[in-house]
Amino acid sequence: MNKRIINTAILFFMTISSSTQAQQFIPVKGIVNARDLGGYTTSDGRIIRSGLLIRAASLADATDADLNYLKQIPVAKVVDFRQDFELSGREDRIIPGAEYVRIPINSNGNAMDDEETVGIKKQKKFDVRKLIMIAAFNKKAQQVARDLYPNMVTLESCQKRFARFLRILVDSSDSGAVFFHCTQGKDRTGLASAYILAALGVDRETIIADFDATNAVYAKDVKRLSRRVRFWGGKEDELGVVKAFIGANTENFIKTLDLIDTRYGSMENYLKCPLGLSDADIAILREKYLTH
Repeated sequence: MNKRIINTAILFFMTISSSTQAQQFIPVKGIVNARDLGGYTTSDGRIIRSGLLIRAASLADATDADLNYLKQIPVAKVVDFRQDFELSGREDRIIPGAEYVRIPINSNGNAMDDEETVGIKKQKKFDVRKLIMIAAFNKKAQQVARDLYPNMVTLESCQKRFARFLRILVDSSDSGAVFFHCTQGKDRTGLASAYILAALGVDRETIIADFDATNAVYAKDVKRLSRRVRFWGGKEDELGVVKAFIGANTENFIKTLDLIDTRYGSMENYLKCPLGLSDADIAILREKYLTH
């Protein structure tokens, strides 16, 4: 797809469901990018129920008030997509009464730990901004930034983890909400949200708009780190790491949706194989999470 067309499409998608998205940000202070998927309208006119599917960054900085708010929803299950090194000094704070499930997804898609990929030592306390400043000037990390979303949708190891997450949604008998997150709530969480929305029958434009909403959350961070990278001589490749790892690369996400269509025939086919959802599973999800 022509880059100018993609950029025009991004601007268009950013305007879609903007009022809905404003309502979806939940009132928490210490949890970044926390949004309720409730409120989106499906292609057949149904609406996703509020208070059941919440996407966010980690709970490491959640305040007591935040935890109490989530308890009152109530959140019944927390699914954490982070790897072990991301938990160093950044463990989730516990929502009272919620079950915790870890489904670590290696977002670069290979057998190597992400920190090894960018060539830095383990940190006593995981600092994503420090990691990205170092990674920006690392050739391997630059390639990871370019391949991030294509890897997560095409590699079997990632597919199996996302399939497990979707199976939790299908099989869960809890009446409360599922709160799912990674470190920043944008890439792994963004793809998980896209799969949920697609399974529920939300159109492609809204899926892209939901993914892109993250960029408003991290816009100041992207600007600040990009300025530092330029100061140290960074060019397009180095800035691409900041764009991918602090922001959400919507252009790359759109290309990845196109890749799914090309390689698997459609998103519907992808949800069924390799993500393992049957027609009956999709019907269960729609019964659980949609209302008229």
